[in-house]
Amino acid sequence: MAKKSSSPTATKLKSAALKHNKTLKDDDNVLTLDPLVEPLFQKGYIREYLITTPTTTLLKKRQLKNKELLFFIIPLIVISIFVRLSNLSNPNSVVFDEVHFGGFAKKYILGTYFMDVHPPLAKMLYAAVGSLGGFKGDFDFKSIGDKFPDTTPYVFMRQFPAILGIGTVLLCYLTLRQSGVRPIIAFITSLLLIIENSNVTISRYILLDSPLVFFIASSIYAFKKFEIQIPFSVGWFRALIATGIALGLALSSKWVGLFTVAWVGCLCLYQLWFLIGDLSVNTKKVWAHFFLRGILLLGIPLALYFGFFAIHFKLLKNEGDGAAFMSSAFRAGLNGNKIPTDITAEVGLGSVVTIRHMDTQGGYLHSHDHFYPTGSKQQQITLYPHLDSNNKWLIEPYNGTIHNITFVPLINGMKIRLKHLNTGRRLHSHDEKPPVSERDWQKEASCYGYEGFEGDANDDFVVEIVNHRTEPGQAQAFVKALKTVFRLRHAMTGHYLFSSEVKLPDWGFGQQEVSTASSGKRHLTHWYIETNENSILPKSQQTIINYPKLSLWKKFIESHRKMWKINSGLTDHHHWQSSPTEWPFLLRGINYWGNDHKQVYLLGNAVTWWSTTAIIFAFIIYSGISILNWHLGGSISTNKHVFNFNVQLFSYVLGWGLHYLPFFIMGRQLFLHHYLPALYFGILALGQFFELFTSYLTAQNKIVNKIGYFILAVFVSLGFVFYLNYSSLIYGTPWTKSSCELSRPFSSWDFDCNTFYKSLDQYLIEEESASSSNKPSKETETVKAEAKQTPKSKPKLAKKEPHIESPPNPKKAVNPEKLNEQLAPPAIDDKIKTPKKR
Repeated sequence: MAKKSSSPTATKLKSAALKHNKTLKDDDNVLTLDPLVEPLFQKGYIREYLITTPTTTLLKKRQLKNKELLFFIIPLIVISIFVRLSNLSNPNSVVFDEVHFGGFAKKYILGTYFMDVHPPLAKMLYAAVGSLGGFKGDFDFKSIGDKFPDTTPYVFMRQFPAILGIGTVLLCYLTLRQSGVRPIIAFITSLLLIIENSNVTISRYILLDSPLVFFIASSIYAFKKFEIQIPFSVGWFRALIATGIALGLALSSKWVGLFTVAWVGCLCLYQLWFLIGDLSVNTKKVWAHFFLRGILLLGIPLALYFGFFAIHFKLLKNEGDGAAFMSSAFRAGLNGNKIPTDITAEVGLGSVVTIRHMDTQGGYLHSHDHFYPTGSKQQQITLYPHLDSNNKWLIEPYNGTIHNITFVPLINGMKIRLKHLNTGRRLHSHDEKPPVSERDWQKEASCYGYEGFEGDANDDFVVEIVNHRTEPGQAQAFVKALKTVFRLRHAMTGHYLFSSEVKLPDWGFGQQEVSTASSGKRHLTHWYIETNENSILPKSQQTIINYPKLSLWKKFIESHRKMWKINSGLTDHHHWQSSPTEWPFLLRGINYWGNDHKQVYLLGNAVTWWSTTAIIFAFIIYSGISILNWHLGGSISTNKHVFNFNVQLFSYVLGWGLHYLPFFIMGRQLFLHHYLPALYFGILALGQFFELFTSYLTAQNKIVNKIGYFILAVFVSLGFVFYLNYSSLIYGTPWTKSSCELSRPFSSWDFDCNTFYKSLDQYLIEEESASSSNKPSKETETVKAEAKQTPKSKPKLAKKEPHIESPPNPKKAVNPEKLNEQLAPPAIDDKIKTPKKR
């Protein structure tokens, strides 16, 4: 009997089953796994539209396979541990910004207030780690190169950023897997991140960069996972909330996190555009997407950001050097403050007062028995930030003596004179240019007079109350201490008593210049009275007031105004600063540390660095050509590999741009490490290109495909060779002068080769002689003599000084008997003078 042939339908079913079984088998094989699905389009009224809702098939394809743990994840962890955690005890002294962030950890532990330009989370985490390690705040982290005592768990504290660096590598792998990259390509890309020199360097020291990049990487991973979830499912909400939390952590570590929030926001708007065009999604769901994403992706980060500042203020409850940059009302809430209390509110003729400037850190209207070297050469008028008897002024009537019979209140529009209590000279102005700010609209303010001199018309000032900044009520008619904000108009010239951030030179002890001005920012002419004593006013009629206790919200607002102002003021030139135009091309690094003929220098891995730059610029050109072609009637490829490449690379290049381009409009000092968040996006983009290269561009032919993988292997090998060659600059280990010079192809890579010995044997002999208490042998003496012939010029370090300007040096400007009354000068914590990094 003849065999019955199969029907066409049965043949199709059998073919589909075989194809399905092959797909399942391929999906189980981590080497041949295909994580992509074809994009789905539906025919609309006019044109096709993209189906935006992910499928369960896509979710299943993007799930991690059990074999990945064995073949990829565990090896990544092992290699990362070796690279990131090796020899963290070296150097055993302070490196680069450990000056600041180690110092901040100390201040958190001691509870002393400091001022910094960055949000508090990462610094609080370092303090927590240090406290767990037994750090009691007994080491100052004062200068680069200071050796750590045994009581400082610096290795334990350095392990924290190193572990976060390992976490960033894993997040890189997981992110690429969620964005449609096969395990082997995700593994190769993560290897490049492991051996990326600059990322290794930042993860070995007590710096903000490693926590920041980790939290940004967490945000990217959470959002990429969110993109492939079925809308409004449990997984969708979980990923959305995780994204919000990660964004909050990034934002609370450094303001660069704002760029990551902007990246997520831009992608949400981009996705909402396609949701609106997806006719299978009704209007109600589109609005649900809009509001849920907006509330969770903005609300959670802002709540976390505010919450961490609340903890920050709670921990820093004691007076500290950074308090000098806050208002007296803010400082009044700190333990151990010396802010005046129980102040008489009523101000009038005969009152002895101290007058504070409102909107600078200059402090009190001040004079002392020193004179301008130019101009009128009369007695100096300055602003001084500390309590001192030279801040006291007597309020006099402009046309006579004070009558000690009745109290005459100071009112709006009253003409007065201010007599300096210690020297007897009066506040004065005239037609002379100020000593530093030689502007036509500013005139010199001075103190003038002598014994028996009753003053002249140039001593007369008119009080003008500023109603919109003054507490409503009587304080807007009568000048009240603490409550009334006023201006002092010079009666003869119409100029107002004025001060900005301009500092006097050494002859003025670095104190803040005061002048009179007819122009300038109006708020810089605003003053208020802090202390007030008046013997004429009976005690029974005196109202005693104090600074009000600031709410958490007011503390939050004030601290951010100061942070913004200080950050904007970091404009002085720094030896190791660089321009954003240089960063993508790795034209220069930063010297972190140098000692004992060794050096730590921040330098990226040029193989990876330049490749990311090439891919990003190539994609921008490719996108422009594709868009032009589409406008000319051409079609956009819907091949799943090309489609996914376009979508994912667009998001990563967008992230790169948002974390890089804003630096072009910043006027402050900038350094290479500011580029590292953008570089992370670039590495993700590079991984996406590798995926397209091996799964589409070279996949049509097995031989060509093998050549493609061989090229990737060579690429990774080159990156590894670069990492090894420059590893001495990462770990601060011995290197030779000749090897250093051969490894410096560009003069702009300005690590100092003269730092290193001529041979490695010299390091060994030095170590042996250092550990031996016996008299050195002749051989040792010979080697040491050779070492002395080697130039020992230490590399110029990116020395980090206070971020904020130190207060004026009192020198002779204060009464020596009153020095004990002054607040401790702010040793301040974040750069304005030299290092000014970050």
